[in-house]
Amino acid sequence: MKIQSHYGEKGLGIYLRPMTREDTDLIVSWRNLDSVRKKFIYQAPFTREGHENWIRTMVETGKVVQMIICLEETGRAVGSVYIRDIDRRHLKAEYGIFIGVEECRGLGIGTMAARLMIRYSFEELGLHRLYLRVYADNQQAIRSYEKAGFVREAYLKEDVRIDGVYRDIVLMAVLNPE
Repeated sequence: MKIQSHYGEKGLGIYLRPMTREDTDLIVSWRNLDSVRKKFIYQAPFTREGHENWIRTMVETGKVVQMIICLEETGRAVGSVYIRDIDRRHLKAEYGIFIGVEECRGLGIGTMAARLMIRYSFEELGLHRLYLRVYADNQQAIRSYEKAGFVREAYLKEDVRIDGVYRDIVLMAVLNPE
């Protein structure tokens, strides 16, 4: 599956570009920031080897599409967005995002990136459903997802155990209006 060099449109403030192997050090450094890592269910330290394995076993096999979020004006990479566990039979996938550059958080970049990835998932991949899991206490992320078009579908009580503490998860999704 070939992704064009830039995905987006002029005037949005951001665009998405395909992640490459050259982005590995940037992704690893971002994912190891406490401010990013603590928002993920998988919180183990990220390594270069682990990310290269992710590229080899997930991205290159088509199970994942991962893109880099770039500022339109400068081209600066500020985060990453991806869809994983792409299910071609049921036409669905799980959505994920992180903004690695602290000063770019809270500016609406995540909402815009989510909108672009939703459009990409429906128009380019022909998916029917895009879903995500988010900690129930991460209200900023939930608001951003709702602005992008995701709706709350379920509240999963004590669904995951992180550092010995059970955490509630909100399941959200958006359906292709086809």
